[in-house]
Amino acid sequence: MNLPTALAPIADGIHAWIPDVSGSWGYANCLLIASDTQAALVDTPYDGQMTRTLLAAAAAVLPAGARVETIVNTHANGDHCFGNSHFPDAQIISTQASLDHLCTEPDPGQMHHLTHNTPADEPLGWYMRRHFGHYQYHGIQLAPPTLTFTGHHQFTVGATRVELTEVGPAHTMGDLIVHLPDHGVVCAGDIVFIGDHPAHWQGPLSGVIAACDTILRLEPQTVIPGHGPIVGIAGLLGYRQYLHDLEGAIHDGYTRGHSAQETAEQLVRAGFYAHLGLEERLMITTAMEHRHLDGDNSAPDLVALANRAATWAFHRHHAHVPAPASLPAAS
Repeated sequence: MNLPTALAPIADGIHAWIPDVSGSWGYANCLLIASDTQAALVDTPYDGQMTRTLLAAAAAVLPAGARVETIVNTHANGDHCFGNSHFPDAQIISTQASLDHLCTEPDPGQMHHLTHNTPADEPLGWYMRRHFGHYQYHGIQLAPPTLTFTGHHQFTVGATRVELTEVGPAHTMGDLIVHLPDHGVVCAGDIVFIGDHPAHWQGPLSGVIAACDTILRLEPQTVIPGHGPIVGIAGLLGYRQYLHDLEGAIHDGYTRGHSAQETAEQLVRAGFYAHLGLEERLMITTAMEHRHLDGDNSAPDLVALANRAATWAFHRHHAHVPAPASLPAAS
C-alpha cells in the first residue's frame, strides 16, 4: 500500500489523513481533531496496517499528553470502522440506524472469505482479489458503537465544538456528517466521493442529494469527502450536479422500460462523467435506484450488489469472454 505518512493540516488542531488513491476501493479519508489534551478521530481505516500508519502520522501532530478518546463513525462500511478496535478505550459514536443495520454489512471474516476463498477465475473472486486482496482482514475484531443518537448530537474536543447530524438513509441507512463550526470544516463521509463514481448502497439518490444540501447550508470552507481529495463549495456543487444528472438518467431509463443494467451500460457507452474511475459502480447505484422506483424497501444484499459490478467489470476486462445477457440479481 502507498499510504500517506503525514497528516494534512486543515485548521488549527485539525488534520486530515487523505490516502487519495483513485480507481480503488477502501482508501477512506479520516479526520483528526485535537485541542488541549483531548483528541477525536472521524472514521478509522480498513485494516491494521492502515490504522498503524495513521496512528504513526497522528503521533507527530498530537499535543503532548493527548490521545484519541472519541471515535466518530460516519457510517458502517468497513473501510470507515474496521480500525475501531485499535482504540480500545475510546467512546465510539454513530447513529442508531448505523448500529441497527450493522448486521447487514460484511464483517472482516466475510471479507476475508470473499477475497481469498471465492473462485479466482469467476467474476466476484477475480474482482475481490483485484481490489481487496491487499487488505489484511484476518484477525480484525469489530468494535461497534458505544454511543448512538438520532437527529443531532454535539460534543467538544477541548475547546473545539463538534456537531454531528444524521443524514441517512443516503449512502447507507445510518449516515452522519461532522461539522466543526469554528473552523468551517465538514467531514462528509461517503455522502461525497471525489475522483471516482460512487457506490451508494442504500439511497435513494434524492436522499444523497438532500444530504449534500444539508452540507451546503452549513456553508463550509472545507469539505472532507469519504474518498478522494479535499474540496470546497465548488467541488461539492459539482458532485451534487453529478448526482442530479445520474438520478435523471436512471429515472428516464426506468420510465422507458429499461432495466437497471441497460441504463447503466448506456451511461457508460455515452461517456457519462467519463473522467471518473470505477464505472462499474454505476451498476450498483443504478440497481439500488431501481429498487426504490419499484417500491422495494427490503434490506439489499450488499454482496449481490457487488457481484453485479464485479460481473460487468470482469467481462469488460476479459473482452473475449461472452458477457451475460443480464447481471446477477441485486437481492
